[in-house]
Amino acid sequence: MSALAPTLEAYFTQRLAAQRRASPNTVAAYRDTFRLLLTFVQDSTGTPPAKLMFENLDAPVIAAFLDHLERQRGVAISTRNARLAAIHSLFHFAALRHPEHAAVIQRVLAIPSKRADRALVTYLTRPEIDALLAAPDSATRIGRRDRALLLVALQTGLRVSELVGLRRQDIELRTGAHLYCTGKGRKQRCTPLLTQTVVVLRDWLAECGGGPDDPVFPGPAGNPLTRDAITRLVARHAATAANCCPSIATKRVSPHVLRHSAAMQLLEAGVDVSVIALWLGHESIRTTDIYQHADLRLKERALARTAPPSAPRGRYQPPDALLAFLEAL
Repeated sequence: MSALAPTLEAYFTQRLAAQRRASPNTVAAYRDTFRLLLTFVQDSTGTPPAKLMFENLDAPVIAAFLDHLERQRGVAISTRNARLAAIHSLFHFAALRHPEHAAVIQRVLAIPSKRADRALVTYLTRPEIDALLAAPDSATRIGRRDRALLLVALQTGLRVSELVGLRRQDIELRTGAHLYCTGKGRKQRCTPLLTQTVVVLRDWLAECGGGPDDPVFPGPAGNPLTRDAITRLVARHAATAANCCPSIATKRVSPHVLRHSAAMQLLEAGVDVSVIALWLGHESIRTTDIYQHADLRLKERALARTAPPSAPRGRYQPPDALLAFLEAL
C-alpha cells in the first residue's frame, strides 16, 4: 500500500474526526470529493486507488480532474471550488507527514480557486409562494406532509440539511411557538413560528405521531426525508404551481430558493439586515447583503427619496422663430 492511502485514512480519522470534529455534512462532502478524484485517476491511469502514489495526484492531474467536474459532470464553479478546498485540506495535512513529497504538495496547493460571476439570487414573490403552498394535495397524507414542509421552509428559511435533521422535540407549539435547529458551523438558533405555521404543524404532528426523537418530515419507511427527496418534492410542487402561476416556470425552484424567499419576505417587511442574518444563521452580515442587491423595490424607494438633478436639457432650442426656420432647412 502506498503512502497516499494511509495518509487519506489518517486525514479522515485524525484531522477531520478527532482534531476538527467536523460535522457529518463536511465529512460526507470531503468523502465524495476523494471518491470522485480517485475514480477519475483510476479511469485515466488504470491504477487502483489503494496503489496510487502522491506523484499520481500532481498538479496537472488535479487540474484535469477539476476540468472534468465542470465539463463532463456539469458542476457549478462554486462546487468546483469546494472540491478543490477539500483537496487542499488533505495536502496541507500531508505536508506535515510527508516532507519528501513537498514539491508535489506545494504545486497542488498553488492551484487557485476559480472566480465566478455572482448572479442575483432567485426567490419567489408572494403570489408564487401562495401558489406553491396550494400545490400539494391536502387530501393525501404525503400532500399534508409536503405542505407542512414547504410552509416551514418558507417561513423559517431553514437549510435543506436543517429540515432533514428536524426532530419533534425541536418544535414548541405552545405559547411563544418556535423551533430549534443546529445549522452550519454547529450554530444553534431558535426561530419563532407564525400562527398559520403552528396550526399546520400541530395538525401534521398529531397525524404522523411518533416520539421526541422521530423526524418531523418522515419518508415512507419512517426515516427522515433525504436532501434529494426534498429537492425532488419541491421541484414537483413547483411544476404543479406553475399551472396557475406561470411565472414560477421561469425559475428553477429548489429548497435553497425557499430559503432566499424567506429572507426576501423579511427584507420587504422592513426587517433590519442584521436581524435577517441572525434569522438565517449567517456567520457574517456580509453574506446577507446579497438580498439587498436582489430587491429592486428597495432601490426604487431609495431613488424616490433623492432629488432629481437640475441639469438643463441637452437638446438645442433655437431662441428665435427665424433661427428655428433656418435650423429646419
